[in-house]
Amino acid sequence: MKHFLLLSLYFCLLAPTVFAQAYSDNQTKINSAISAAPHSIADMATILDWPAEAGGDMAMLREGTNGWTCLPDVPASPGNDPMCLDQPWLAWADAWMNQLDLETTQIGFGYMLQGGTPSSNSDPYAEGPTEDNEWMTEGVPHLMIIVPDEEMLTGLPTTSETGGPWVMWGGTPYVHIMAPMPLYEPGE
Repeated sequence: MKHFLLLSLYFCLLAPTVFAQAYSDNQTKINSAISAAPHSIADMATILDWPAEAGGDMAMLREGTNGWTCLPDVPASPGNDPMCLDQPWLAWADAWMNQLDLETTQIGFGYMLQGGTPSSNSDPYAEGPTEDNEWMTEGVPHLMIIVPDEEMLTGLPTTSETGGPWVMWGGTPYVHIMAPMPLYEPGE
């Protein structure tokens, strides 16, 4: 639960409004969360809700059985960014939010098949575009992959402009592969 609280704290600091106000019922939140990943993952995942206020607890909307955790869109963010994360990605998120070093010992996967929020490709803490932070203005539906050794990423593209997978946040403890995916239409 520590990882979820830290993740929620980050988004509370990121967004100036209360998250819960954009949703009127739990089923809407669950539907948003499960739209982040294929049914084979999302249908059995734990679904957590963002806290109603900064520093609050995340509510369990549905207990899962497959080790994945899905979260609905952050209503106050500019993009549609529900996500489903496995355990290595939850550890990654904890390290990123707390600006800690990360030692990944296994491959990890995270899905954001609705796109996401605009962000920097080079600076994990950028809050907006600058001349040198490779700001990506559109959220691209994607699969995120972390690996135990950054050397494994040698030779992969480092920009989204190639149209295929690329390395994001290279040279930082939060380096990962972004693999573009088609926009996921729930119910398909």
